[in-house]
Amino acid sequence: MKRRDNIKNIIEKFVKEEEFSGAILIKEEQDMLYRDAHGHAHRGFKVKNKIDTKFDCGGVTKLFTTVAILQLVERGLLSLDDKVMNILDIKESKINRNITIFHLLTHSSGMGDDYEWGSGKEYSDLFIHRPNYSIEKLEDALPLFINKEQVFEPGEGTNYNNGAFILLGLVIEKITGEKYQEFVKNNVFSKADMSNTGFFNMSDIVENRAECYEDIIDDNNNLIGFKKNIYSYPSCGLSDRGALTTVDDMLKFYDALWSGKLLGEEMTKEMTNYKVFSNENNDIKTYYGFGIDYMVSKEEGKVYMATKTGFNYGVVACTAFIPEYDVKIMILGNQYANIYTLAYNILREYYQLGERC
Repeated sequence: MKRRDNIKNIIEKFVKEEEFSGAILIKEEQDMLYRDAHGHAHRGFKVKNKIDTKFDCGGVTKLFTTVAILQLVERGLLSLDDKVMNILDIKESKINRNITIFHLLTHSSGMGDDYEWGSGKEYSDLFIHRPNYSIEKLEDALPLFINKEQVFEPGEGTNYNNGAFILLGLVIEKITGEKYQEFVKNNVFSKADMSNTGFFNMSDIVENRAECYEDIIDDNNNLIGFKKNIYSYPSCGLSDRGALTTVDDMLKFYDALWSGKLLGEEMTKEMTNYKVFSNENNDIKTYYGFGIDYMVSKEEGKVYMATKTGFNYGVVACTAFIPEYDVKIMILGNQYANIYTLAYNILREYYQLGERC
């Protein structure tokens, strides 16, 4: 009971201090430790978020793309060692022809991306000369990155990459002859019983959908209000981000993935283990796996937490699994909040770890 009470207090403190708007679900084995919604789905009409509110999950969408790719590997239609440019009909680009499916899945391709982290530019700058609503198909996103310079040789480092997952989505379409969204709906969402998850356009009328709110900051870095993200973020869900889902559906996904419902034994093991070193700090090493990030004990190599996050204007998502204790953490929100730190502070209730690294 002490841990349950501590987790509840951590969440309540976070919700108050961050003015969190979204839904949070924490489950340990069969025990639901927390499941509640906060804030507003529609600020204008004061419509509150509910536990079944659909939120844009941002880059968490990459998990669905990863499962779909590994399903094709299982079927013998694709290999992790296949070179992506031998599969796709992209005539002119600066994408290195030695980049493999493995590199794309583990953010180790070294290819240029749509957004250059640390550049000082805003993600929304991508749409100053090209409206966000013009990107409705996977191939529409290609001009955002295919002529960017290679950052490092494939396999020689790691760098989080959205464009890599656009390419993976195109691989799915090329091999199956189906639209990416339709393949994922039939082979991932349906298998996991995720009935409240899907791909939509901003212009679609979607039941229980939360609007996404971007912070308005004044010259003194104070929050003075919010605006909708309708001009600063791609208008529909693609293979790198943008699916709508609920915390309950994300719990179903994690249950289905780790139980082997979505993939066979070999590919389940591949997806639920870390692959490529990314960083280290204090007691923890971080690794990229296939679509999943791993926090690993430096000394023992034990996985503390497997996680996938998603952040953009008006979009915050953190989904996580603590395997030793069978704890699943699902956090989805529609305005900025430091939800990764919330997940990390919950992790610290299970392990003696320092402040967030």
